[in-house]
Order: sequence, then C-alpha cells, then structure tokens
Amino acid sequence: MHRMQVSMSLSLAVLFLQLPFMQAEEGWIQLFNGKDLEGWVPKIRYHKIGENYGNTFRVEDGVLKVGYDPQSYPEFKETFGHLFYNTPYSHYVLRAEYRFVGQQVKGGPGWAIRNSGLMLHGELPETMDVDQDFPASIEVQLLGGDGENKRTTANICTPGTHIALDGRLTKRHCTNSSSKTYHGEQWVIVEVEVRGHESLKCTMEGETVFELTHPVLDDGDAHSKTLIDANGGDIRISGGSISLQSESHPVEYRKVEIKLLKD
Repeated sequence: MHRMQVSMSLSLAVLFLQLPFMQAEEGWIQLFNGKDLEGWVPKIRYHKIGENYGNTFRVEDGVLKVGYDPQSYPEFKETFGHLFYNTPYSHYVLRAEYRFVGQQVKGGPGWAIRNSGLMLHGELPETMDVDQDFPASIEVQLLGGDGENKRTTANICTPGTHIALDGRLTKRHCTNSSSKTYHGEQWVIVEVEVRGHESLKCTMEGETVFELTHPVLDDGDAHSKTLIDANGGDIRISGGSISLQSESHPVEYRKVEIKLLKD
C-alpha cells in the first residue's frame, strides 16, 4: 500500500476510535478554559468583589488551583472566598473534576480539612456583604477522606437556604450523600443535574448519591430576607450563580463544564 494511503487509513482509524468520545462530549461548554480565570469573578470575605486577595484563585499548568500563600495567609482567620462564574444558570448539568492536595492553611477550622464546595443556585456576588462568609446558595459539599475513616462527598449544605427531602421541607444545614470515600490526592468527578426550582441530583461513577427538590431562601436569615424582598417576596430559588469555594484547604480543578438543559 502507498505510504500516503497508509497514513490516511491510520488517521481515519484514529478518528473512528475517537468518535464515541467526541459524541459523548457533544453539548458540553467549558467554564474553565484551562489557561486563565476568564469569565470568573472572585469575592473573598473582607475584600471587595473582583479582588483576588493573595492570588487565592490561580491557574497553573492547565489546572485551576485554590491556594494559600503564607505571605497572604499566615493564618486563615475565616477569610472564606468564592470564585463566581459570570453567567447565572437555571437548568443544566454541571460536571467538575477536583482533588484535594497538600495541607490546610494554619487557623482553618477543623471541619474544613479537605473540604470545599460547588455553590449552585447562588446569589450574585454583587449582592454579598463585604464581610459575608458564604453566598446564599445550595452547596454541593466536596470532602476528601483522611486515609482511614469513611467520609462521603457530594453532601448538600444550605447557607441561607432550605431544601425539601422526600417531599418534606428540612431546615438541617448539611445532609450526607450516599457516596463512597475518596482518600488521598486522586482526581474525583462529580456531576450535578439542576432543574430550576424542581430538583437537584448529584451523580458519581454512574450512581445517584443525592437528590433534593424545591430549594427556597431561608426567610429567617437576615441576609436572605433582603434577597427575598428584592425578589418581590418570592422565596423560591429557580436559578442563580455557580461558584467554587475557598475554605482553607488547597483544592484543584482540571475541568469545570456545563451542559444546558431545556426549561
């Protein structure tokens, strides 16, 4: 066979092998471009919106990193931060690939060791108070194991909000998922299907680990009450911001992507 024909045949064979992967990825939009923080806005506690204090959020070697340089963070002092994507969404599937690395910064709370989160259906960063710790949102809590004990990830927490479980409103702040424990610095993929005010479902390794319905703002929380008033008194949450959390333990993301769903 002619050398050119061999080359073309090999190229076609490679393309054929790649087709299932290409089709599976169709419709996904990369929120993290692998190069910089374009499209993202930081809001770190005690600092104004847009100020990336201490270069907390940075991109290195194609990875979005949440880190704490000693010069800026000799102690954490509850300087919680969030990196907001600049477009709010309502109906979508969000997929993130993350891992925990290194050691927690000095002064970080004990519960925040190997702890971070995907904040969904959140308020906009412009509505946060300068000293506010967390945006009103539905948090998909990301947790890493300690190498020995069981510790689920993709738990659900509700800063300034409430959810319904099995059709009943619950005011419990955090509820554990049914996921397995992920120890060490392995990469973990979490996928969340969000359908407005209707439902939110977390999936890992093809298994549903958590499902909730009918998220609402907490009308007993002072800050959430201002959001309710701005929304004409409606407590229902049907969409909002997506943000990544900085909560005192270094965490990395090598993929954050979204697939839009019809309302």
